[in-house]
Amino acid sequence: MENSSPSTSRKRQRADEPEPEPESELNDAELLSFEENFNFSDTLVALRMMRAQFPPIDKVSIQPFILRSQLYSSVKDRTQVDRELESLRRERVLRTFKLSTGQDDHAIMFLDDYFSQIERVSKRLEAQKQEDLSVFQWFKKHVIHSKLDPNIGHEELRSLLSLGGKVKEEHISLLINAGLLTRQLIDPNMYWFAIPNIGSVLKGLTQGRKELMSFLNRRKYKEMAMTALEKKRLRLSPLDMRFHLRDLLGSGHLKTVESPTGLLVKVVKD
Repeated sequence: MENSSPSTSRKRQRADEPEPEPESELNDAELLSFEENFNFSDTLVALRMMRAQFPPIDKVSIQPFILRSQLYSSVKDRTQVDRELESLRRERVLRTFKLSTGQDDHAIMFLDDYFSQIERVSKRLEAQKQEDLSVFQWFKKHVIHSKLDPNIGHEELRSLLSLGGKVKEEHISLLINAGLLTRQLIDPNMYWFAIPNIGSVLKGLTQGRKELMSFLNRRKYKEMAMTALEKKRLRLSPLDMRFHLRDLLGSGHLKTVESPTGLLVKVVKD
């Protein structure tokens, strides 16, 4: 077995350290705008911007979503964010989803994107010769438009679905297997509305959070310039650095500090 020379070992990057982003993949205009347009005065404007910046994810068919924590990092008035989100939810512009990654983690998806996600799942099952796919149309038309809350009870779900046709338990099982509903652990008669195909992305979200925090905690002053940090690429997450930075800044694990050379991203001490 060959021994690596000390100089080679020193040059080799730590396995758990974020990689520099390849130059060919960087958009200089976008990098500049992240710091310059870091804050927004309007929740809907912030949502649209973050939707447009949602990173493409290999091998996962998922529509863009935004974390509520990301809005908190960009619209400074949290009360305003919550009020405007509630208004947009009632106007059926978007939906919010409780995530399994943390007690306060919520994803936000524009309703049109969510319908596209449902359509993709339905077509995939159709290609697999799955029967009783009419339940997906019942779900879109009668459940999603009527029930704005992030959860729903079993009997209410059956009642709303029955507006479309005769409901069988197999219909509900199909919705669960498609990833549109998940049973609540504390009450199996209650379901969370869910985003299909999000499982692997949520795993990456959790791992990316840990990787980024570990990287900054190892630095001497537990900080780094935002423009330099955003050029790093996380090894353990399919989501990009910008996505994770907004998340951890909004959740209060990181903060920004003004410096003569621009914004610094700094770990918040416990």
